[in-house]
Amino acid sequence: MRAAIIGAGSLGTIIGALMTHRGRQVDLIDANEEHVAVMSRVGARITGEMDLLVPVHALTPSQMSGQYDLVFLLNKQTANDAVLRHLLPFLHDDSIVCTLQNGIPEPRVASYVSAQRTIGGAVGFGATWVGPGVSQLTTREETVRNFAFEIGEIDGAARPRLAQVQAYLSCVGTTRILPDLMGIRWSKVLMNATFSGMSAALGCTFGEVMDDARALRCIAFLADETLRAAHAAGHRMAPMQGEDFEQFFLASAADVDAKIPLIERIWNQHRQLRASMLQDLEKGRDTEINFINGIVRDTGRQFGIPTPFNDRVIELVLEAQSLRQVPTFSKITRFDDLLSSRSGQAQHV
Repeated sequence: MRAAIIGAGSLGTIIGALMTHRGRQVDLIDANEEHVAVMSRVGARITGEMDLLVPVHALTPSQMSGQYDLVFLLNKQTANDAVLRHLLPFLHDDSIVCTLQNGIPEPRVASYVSAQRTIGGAVGFGATWVGPGVSQLTTREETVRNFAFEIGEIDGAARPRLAQVQAYLSCVGTTRILPDLMGIRWSKVLMNATFSGMSAALGCTFGEVMDDARALRCIAFLADETLRAAHAAGHRMAPMQGEDFEQFFLASAADVDAKIPLIERIWNQHRQLRASMLQDLEKGRDTEINFINGIVRDTGRQFGIPTPFNDRVIELVLEAQSLRQVPTFSKITRFDDLLSSRSGQAQHV
């Protein structure tokens, strides 16, 4: 099987290196020519929670040739239109395109490559791109080993091709096949809208969010808004990383403190992580905020679900993006009015 990773950035470098290390053929494709040159000359290096240097086959999009049986999409959704148009000539009728991107990208991907060639999945770990050829694994190795990926078909069918995709991804860690792709997609949206959203809005690591009482309360409200939006759209949260994400429902603002142990259990293992959106801000690039917290906002508006905490995260990230600045943690004060409003509510939130 001929396989490729499109978008060999922070996650793609690690995934491609581990696939190669465990005997799978895979091309690591990225538009960053310096990154590709270093990987081709030296190899792909994983640092952080793992220390590994792997010789890999890396190339730029202009160097692609032939057709691929299996393609993993790990590029930013902001580049999807250009990436998918470029990819089409390199697919055949039975090619599999597995999107591991943030948000809920399957409809857009399928609009280019067809629903018949599209499957989706969620990544259960994080990484930071250090520099050309080097990516830092910021999630504990044990977590990667146990909760690496969850994949599924758009229509929930159990097709044999899922086992082919699973075989590749299992080189990284445990990969579960699920019948409810949108359930896991919404759970991953919750993972990203909460800590990735706050990390980008405040310019900090996940651990710094966890160590601030106000930021933790924001996390609880962000999660509740995401869960309510998913329910309104007809989806229930799928379990993720061994936890039932339906537990994030807040019957009232008084429930927030009871959610803190759940938040700590899930995210303690990701304390070192800096959101990919924050990494984009640091590089002066546009972020995926409208594909992450924006999904919650847009779904909320469609079904009449208020999403003030997600709206505020979007506001802060777009503000930083437009100014080409990196936020500082002092921006937490921009949530004070929302937190004060919630604290004063005795009724259901």
